[in-house]
Amino acid sequence: MAKHATVPVSTRALIQRINRALKDDGEMLKTARSPRVASSIGRHYVVNINRNWITRQRVDVEALGRKIGVLSDYEHLVEDETTKR
Repeated sequence: MAKHATVPVSTRALIQRINRALKDDGEMLKTARSPRVASSIGRHYVVNINRNWITRQRVDVEALGRKIGVLSDYEHLVEDETTKR
C-alpha cells in the first residue's frame, strides 16, 4: 500500500509565502531577534507596516500558513538550522 508522502517546506520559505499574502493587507510576519523580545511577544509576530503596530503576537507559522492558504495539505513544515535558535 502506498504511503501518503508530504512535501517538506522550510520555515524561511513559509515565512516568505505568508509575507507575500499579507502584503496586500499592509502586514508582515516578523521573527524576534532577541530572547527578550521573543519572551514578551513570541518568536513570530505580525506587524502592520503602515502604522508600525504589532497586530498579532505569538503566531504559529504553520497554522497561519494553513489558515491563509499558502501551505497545502500535502506539505509539512521543516525546521531549518537558522530558525532553531
